[in-house]
Amino acid sequence: MAARVSAHEIPNDVTVQAFFKPENQRLRLLVRVPLIAMRDMDYPKVGPRNSELLDLARADKTLRDAATLWVADFLSVYEDDQKLPYPAVAAVRASLQSDRSFTSYDEALAHVTGSRLPDNTEFPWSQGLLNILFESSIHSDRSRFSIDPKFARLGIRTVTVVRFLPPGGAVRAFELPGDPGLVRLDPSWYQAAFQFVKLGFEHILDGTDHLLFLLCLVIPLRRIKPLVAVITSFTVAHSITLFASAYNFAPDALWFPPLIETLIAASIVYMALENIAGAKIQRRWLITFGFGLVHGFGFSFALRQTLQFAGSHLLTSLFSFNVGVELGQLLVLAI
Repeated sequence: MAARVSAHEIPNDVTVQAFFKPENQRLRLLVRVPLIAMRDMDYPKVGPRNSELLDLARADKTLRDAATLWVADFLSVYEDDQKLPYPAVAAVRASLQSDRSFTSYDEALAHVTGSRLPDNTEFPWSQGLLNILFESSIHSDRSRFSIDPKFARLGIRTVTVVRFLPPGGAVRAFELPGDPGLVRLDPSWYQAAFQFVKLGFEHILDGTDHLLFLLCLVIPLRRIKPLVAVITSFTVAHSITLFASAYNFAPDALWFPPLIETLIAASIVYMALENIAGAKIQRRWLITFGFGLVHGFGFSFALRQTLQFAGSHLLTSLFSFNVGVELGQLLVLAI
């Protein structure tokens, strides 16, 4: 039998859906949140107090309070790095889980601003959804916008799916786990470059497997010239497969990531054994190139989830990530 969820329990998995659309001097933000994630609200009930059925005729004020206390209070929006004033709650609507209006912006807007469910609808509040329309004044829909959603408190694992609809542009989707910090929906090239240099630098310093390989690679080298040849070979090789993977030229099958991780481990073991048996310095750059191709796919797995933050600057972001990786490698080599 399914256990009844009390009003104070934190749900395990919560998905927040949002549409972000600037239009002229107005910003519209449509948000859908499961009601069960907004705890400690005194929802009006039909029948006894412990009833699960929401009284839709008296629920509007409580739903607006929930939109303010659980969503608006934990969402910051920026226009050209200037924080916008507190958004106005233009409309709220309760809907059942079977409602599919949030598949597109137009359907979601029509649903939130349209007629609400009939008052006699049997609506178990713990299985319902709250749909909210926030509105804010902006200077221009051509500005650069950023958001800082702090929705991790809604559930043990919270994911916010944001779809940004810039004027005249394609829809950009973001999948943001927990509290992701400031997310630039339309970054400039230098903002994207800075972010991806930082990501590449942090990735190489946090990647034990890549650092072990690098260590095994350079242990027998005692002169600058062979060291430069080996590092250049590794850099060129992993750049090729990193770019290929980002442009979808790599296999997308389930077996591919485990294979690459196994080959990365094998590359470390091989280099270590070769060092023990006696490394051939003259041909090390050639072996390094082959293994570099494998490590490039490994880098791409780490990068895949973060490419959503590149905006329209995919090539710049890939190049910047590579720069960050090289800076991290140079730091390790210098040490």
